[in-house]
Amino acid sequence: MTTPPVTLRPMTETEFEVWKHQNAESFAAEMGPARGLSPEEAIEVAHREVEKLLPDGRKTENHVIWMACDDDEPVGSLWIATKPRIPFVYGLEVDEKHRGKGYGRSIMLAGEEECRRRGYRHLDLNVFGNNTTAINLYTSLGYTVTSQQMRKEL
Repeated sequence: MTTPPVTLRPMTETEFEVWKHQNAESFAAEMGPARGLSPEEAIEVAHREVEKLLPDGRKTENHVIWMACDDDEPVGSLWIATKPRIPFVYGLEVDEKHRGKGYGRSIMLAGEEECRRRGYRHLDLNVFGNNTTAINLYTSLGYTVTSQQMRKEL
């Protein structure tokens, strides 16, 4: 599969403010059902978690939040925490109008390259079990399951 070219660049403050809310909404949509939360509860939890993880916004130490661009056009975003020994992907988002074109793959590959450039040898992430699109992407990129959480409805 050919991937469209993307470059990663730091977000502007204006982009970050828009992203922060979109990121929380996206996280809530995945996390809410997995945790048995109502949509209202999920969005509240998502906003709290983002605020906790990024107390200094886009300038929070050991977090990099990029806009992914094809030429100068933003097509998505990538958020990676670099504090632990192994960096962790907190969020990958492809703008709705650009989905299905290979940008998710391109963004992840660019993020991996950036982590390699910074001297890392691994990259971790979590994916919700019902997100088959993301699971297929990460599997095709060589990610393997290192732990698994399961639930049964009673």
